[in-house]
Amino acid sequence: MITGHFNAGIAALIRSPKTGQYLLLRRAADKDYAAGVWECVTGRVDQGEGFEDALYREVQEELGVTIKADYILGTTHFYRGVPTPKNELVGVVFLCSLDESQSISISREHSEFRWLSASQAFELLSSSDPTTQWARRVIERAEKVRALLLDELLAFQRESGFEFG
Repeated sequence: MITGHFNAGIAALIRSPKTGQYLLLRRAADKDYAAGVWECVTGRVDQGEGFEDALYREVQEELGVTIKADYILGTTHFYRGVPTPKNELVGVVFLCSLDESQSISISREHSEFRWLSASQAFELLSSSDPTTQWARRVIERAEKVRALLLDELLAFQRESGFEFG
């Protein structure tokens, strides 16, 4: 195995606590990777930035809103295209909440957004491409974690955050 360079990233699966719906975004047609595919908020961690700071920055840039980070859903590893070191990405996937009262203003990175129940999201995420299947697995895991997530743990994590810094 070659030791090399890789990028770090975040993903924010955002859920409405009132409706239980998830926010999915369609990548713009001019994106260099996975154009037109449905996803959650994703982005790279900038040099000198932590995962949690990148989470809040990326959500603000892509949606113009502030979310609550509820839980670290898991980690991810993939290649944005051909498996070369410059395309390799490792990341942290956050489960987040957003109150409907906040209005979303998507950036040019996306062409549209939808709030969907898990079953509606599974219908939408039926393509066999890797990005779509990744998004589907994230929602499947989120559904299981939400059912197990204790209110006390949720409150603690929202208050204390996730970075040990």
